[in-house]
Amino acid sequence: MSAVAVADALVDSGHAVTVVGIDRGGTWHLVGPERRPLVADGPAAWIEVPGGTLRTADVELSFDVAFPVLHGPHGEDGTVQGLFEAAGLPYVGSNVLASAVGMDKDVAKRLAAHAGIAQAGWLVLRHKDLLDMAGSVDEITESLPLPVFVKPAALGSSVGVAMATTNAELKKAIKIASGYGPKLIVEEAIVGREIEVAVLDGPRASLPGEIVVEGSWYDYEAKYVDSSSRFVVPTDLTASETAHVRKLACEVFELYECRGLARVDFLFEEDGRGFLLSEINTMPGFTPISGFPKMWQATGMTYSELCDTLVRSAIG
Repeated sequence: MSAVAVADALVDSGHAVTVVGIDRGGTWHLVGPERRPLVADGPAAWIEVPGGTLRTADVELSFDVAFPVLHGPHGEDGTVQGLFEAAGLPYVGSNVLASAVGMDKDVAKRLAAHAGIAQAGWLVLRHKDLLDMAGSVDEITESLPLPVFVKPAALGSSVGVAMATTNAELKKAIKIASGYGPKLIVEEAIVGREIEVAVLDGPRASLPGEIVVEGSWYDYEAKYVDSSSRFVVPTDLTASETAHVRKLACEVFELYECRGLARVDFLFEEDGRGFLLSEINTMPGFTPISGFPKMWQATGMTYSELCDTLVRSAIG
């Protein structure tokens, strides 16, 4: 959905667009732009390294910039960004370092802590820690009051994330999250508002938006299945709160040395610690109804203008 919308917006802005899809086996394919939805089943394609030319068995295509509308491992973690760097190809979004840091919640949290940015309490677990499950549970409950969230350290979209309110639920959540990677994050559950800010190069921040959840928390079902959750922008923060969270989002963007774009997420304890950094997303969802474009639309930039701005910024 994001790729279709971005391709259409760039065409509307006067750009010539070649669409490439990646199948589940990792093979790249040229995709007919008329396909709705886009399906990675066209001619096999590859990027020449060095050179940055896109090739198939029959066609050689040159282009100015890549727009990797990819989320999660291999697309947002620095992997494809490294390929573009090796090929000498300009691309939209953060470089290898910022992409990798943004994907690894453990490293991101350590950097933020070192910079003095407020966050929820958290612990990291590695697979070796799970050999003594009882000891790990005791360590967690001694440091963090239940309830807590358990999540894989390097995934998004709430995949593998669970909230635990008892020791039994904590053990179950750890087992689930451990199936998604070698590192887990256990994080204090915050009672507060979920505030997001979209950031572009400059850095410059959008008006903040807010996720309003009808259930207990913003899980995978709430994001992609249940329509009861709402994204409100602009949200009803005070002028001083709005200015503060926009400034804080820019500071986080610069801390992680991001480029192009990022969405910075906060939890807001109105009568407590204020804005607590939750995470940064270096390639956020990009459909016209996703939070990132909606925040910029509320700030005065259309979807097509946003996509055009990102491409022109990447080209330099």
